[in-house]
Amino acid sequence: MGYLTTHVLDTARGMPAEGITIALYWVSGNSHKKIAEAVTNSDGRTDVPILPEDKFRTGTYELIFFAGDYLRATGQAGEEPLFLDQVPIRFGMSQDDHYHVPLLLSPYGMSTYRGS
Repeated sequence: MGYLTTHVLDTARGMPAEGITIALYWVSGNSHKKIAEAVTNSDGRTDVPILPEDKFRTGTYELIFFAGDYLRATGQAGEEPLFLDQVPIRFGMSQDDHYHVPLLLSPYGMSTYRGS
């Protein structure tokens, strides 16, 4: 069975990003439906998969990382409006498999990849 995990690493500080709210949406055409929300722990991960096996289905999803709140709280925000505030990552899951979608974050850059 498939499931989805995520985590956030603060590349500017060289450490996990604790306290970032993450929302997960199911995407169908122009429609978004929020299906989960979690907050990263001290390891920058959610305590449980953000999309567990019993709720998994293939399709298109979007994670939104509320990075601006974290950047403000850690003194990295800079001037308003922030360069990165809410960071969306839209991706597809085509197989019943473990998908891992991390965010590497700094105040002025981000990247992601399909992890393991």
